Amino acid sequence: MMLAPVIAVVGPSGVGKDSVIEALEARAKGILRLRRVVTRPEGEAGEDFKRVTDDAFRQMEGEGAFALSWHAHGLLYGVPKEIAQQRQMAEAVLVNLSRAVLLQAQEIFGDLIVISLTADASVLEQRLSLRGRESDSEQARRLGQAKTPLPKGLVRVIEVDNSGALQDTVAIILSRLQLESA
Repeated sequence: MMLAPVIAVVGPSGVGKDSVIEALEARAKGILRLRRVVTRPEGEAGEDFKRVTDDAFRQMEGEGAFALSWHAHGLLYGVPKEIAQQRQMAEAVLVNLSRAVLLQAQEIFGDLIVISLTADASVLEQRLSLRGRESDSEQARRLGQAKTPLPKGLVRVIEVDNSGALQDTVAIILSRLQLESA
């Protein structure tokens, strides 16, 4: 059975990854979103994810519950093994990944398409400030990492500027995905 591709949505903090993922899932029938497991503290909003403690995460990791896991921004992130079932039922599976694990994800999932979102620095700064999840120093640190390049060796990358309207970004991505599969 052919497995659907995994579409990794990546980019700097504040670029709008979660909004793009939500909009893509809503607009494109057959594209499913994977809920990550994250050790984000209680009370912090954001993406649709499964919240667990550090201890629970490490136990899940030890039991082999994740297809992929990593550490970033002081948190632990995991892609549950259930991604394999989603790939059998969908045309594609969307997941918010860290740029640092893309080569590992490409090796694990095989068919990986990277949607690399960018935005103007002023847009990133405004979005981070509005979401209010990070301290000023954490926002500055994240803005400093905004220009981190993608790793060399990725097979399929679609770069899209998300400084403007969300619907424009989604339309560009869907158009580029169709061209890729043709």
